[in-house]
Amino acid sequence: MSLNSETNLVEAAQNGHLESFGALYQRYYSPMVALAYSMLTDRDLADDAAQEVFTIACRDIGSLKNKEKFAAWLAGICRNTARQMLRSKGKSITLNPRPNKEDLYNQEYRFDVVHRALWQLRAAERELIVLRYYDNLPYERIAKVLDISVQAVNGRLIRAKRKIAEYLKRNGCTEDDYETSQQ
Repeated sequence: MSLNSETNLVEAAQNGHLESFGALYQRYYSPMVALAYSMLTDRDLADDAAQEVFTIACRDIGSLKNKEKFAAWLAGICRNTARQMLRSKGKSITLNPRPNKEDLYNQEYRFDVVHRALWQLRAAERELIVLRYYDNLPYERIAKVLDISVQAVNGRLIRAKRKIAEYLKRNGCTEDDYETSQQ
């Protein structure tokens, strides 16, 4: 969908055309779930947050002044909604202790340690990782949702992946451990 046709969808939605809002919903529901998940760490809560985001967006779309910034506006609503959910649920993230050697060979543990590494990142870095690798969004869509350039997406993803690799190394996870465990 081109920017111009998306702008037309936003304008039509602002004028009460529900099918246009539905098309925007279909386009951005999955990225909003991923964005909420990057803050909430719970898929069901992230789905709830995304539903709330679109309820708010439907109600407030008339207040959106810059139609080209719809995705970024929606992402802002999503972040605020997720923060409110965290406050109301008293959600906190607990991290497990340093791994022992046997744990490194357990696939479930490896997933857990990568997840903990993800939570060591700043929120903005975590959003990028989740949008790219959990939701499989291309750089162009990530750039649109986060209202940054494609080059910024690339650079920030590189830095975030380095931080994850450093965290894994600091916590005793090496490539050799993973290669050995998969043989």
